[in-house]
Amino acid sequence: MLTVRFAPSPTGYLHIGNARTALWNYLVAKKAGGRFILRLDDTDIERSRAEYAEAIEEDLAWLGIEWNLLERQSARVARYADKLAALKAAGLVYPAYETPEELDRKRKRQQARGLPPVYDRASLKLTAEEKAALEAKGRRPHWRLKLSGTVVEWFDGARGPSHIDTSSLSDPVLVREDGTVLYTFASVVDDADMGVTDVIRGEDHVANTAVQIELFRALGAEPPRFAHHNLIVAASGEAMSKRTGALSIRSFRADGAEPLAVAAVAVLTGTSEPVHAIESLDELAGLVDLSKLSRALTKFDPAEIGHLTVRMLHSKPFSAVADHLAGLGITGPKAEPFWLAVRGNLTGLDEAALWWQVITGPLQSTPHTDAALLSTARSLLPPEPWDETTWGLWTKAVQAATGAKGRGLFLPLRLALTGQEHGPELKTLLPLIGHAEVSGRLS
Repeated sequence: MLTVRFAPSPTGYLHIGNARTALWNYLVAKKAGGRFILRLDDTDIERSRAEYAEAIEEDLAWLGIEWNLLERQSARVARYADKLAALKAAGLVYPAYETPEELDRKRKRQQARGLPPVYDRASLKLTAEEKAALEAKGRRPHWRLKLSGTVVEWFDGARGPSHIDTSSLSDPVLVREDGTVLYTFASVVDDADMGVTDVIRGEDHVANTAVQIELFRALGAEPPRFAHHNLIVAASGEAMSKRTGALSIRSFRADGAEPLAVAAVAVLTGTSEPVHAIESLDELAGLVDLSKLSRALTKFDPAEIGHLTVRMLHSKPFSAVADHLAGLGITGPKAEPFWLAVRGNLTGLDEAALWWQVITGPLQSTPHTDAALLSTARSLLPPEPWDETTWGLWTKAVQAATGAKGRGLFLPLRLALTGQEHGPELKTLLPLIGHAEVSGRLS
């Protein structure tokens, strides 16, 4: 079964770029009838926070993403230790003793000589006595994977045939001297254990792929298929970061964005598919195709989310918003006709509360601008029942009696009945307000 994963670190709030990766994975799995794993990369004890982990789950659920399995890497430390021991026994990793400062000096010397800053494997030349002497001084080794130095090839689902010569890379550190497991090692162990068949991620991870393929093989596991989607960046061209909180999913939630609008923009931006309104994640899943991805960086325009939110809102059926409206106090037999009357004038769902107040009263203010016209209009109010034809028949009678027409007729009536200069059609609002309330507002 096709199995994918999304593995964020809980060190900040998810931004739109994170959502892009999560959604691409989820939708590819949904389209194929596969599995989606949410895996929290929380091995960095200093920076990981429980509130960020909770926020990740909340944001994904808000987007409509459902996971088949939730894992936390912090609960799998013993498994990583076992796998490191197996690699040691097989002679595939080696201890290295340089401090960060020493490594930095090496890199600078290599760069000054015009050489690539690749680790020189000096620790492989240490004798047992030299290692013991270093450890006697308090040095503790970090553990590096010994790369093959060959060209690693793979077919990238988004980029096509790809390769990296591992002789141009430093042997990666898998475990720090304090025992902390690094992302590359934990991720590969987890992917192998959890049966991940496809890794879909941003192209900023392309450089890691050859290392990870070699690590899969070192662990005796078949590497998954890899696909690296293009990145979206802020309008300024700046890369996105969880640490800054910019363009976070939570900020879009707070602004009243429609989850499907956020999903459509996150997924379709930077593809050959135009960004457009969708009705469901099932529909969006039908559109995902790795071959549609561009190879270029794409700027993200948050205004598109606002535009799509409004368009989607205007077409939402009552059943899709009933629970939210009930939370605003909009219930009862008038709730559905009310929604159909006002939805086309809303820019956010919570604005419905204002118009419900207009319907049910009392109005906060009713600026009467033509008392004589309103008095005549009140005297000509037809008896109930009212429907959408009532407004037209009534205003024709008022026009005949007063000679008022156009703005001079309709604006005083709108101000008296709603307290607003603009809004939904009064032919739909009038029956909802009702005879007694309309009469009172005209007096």
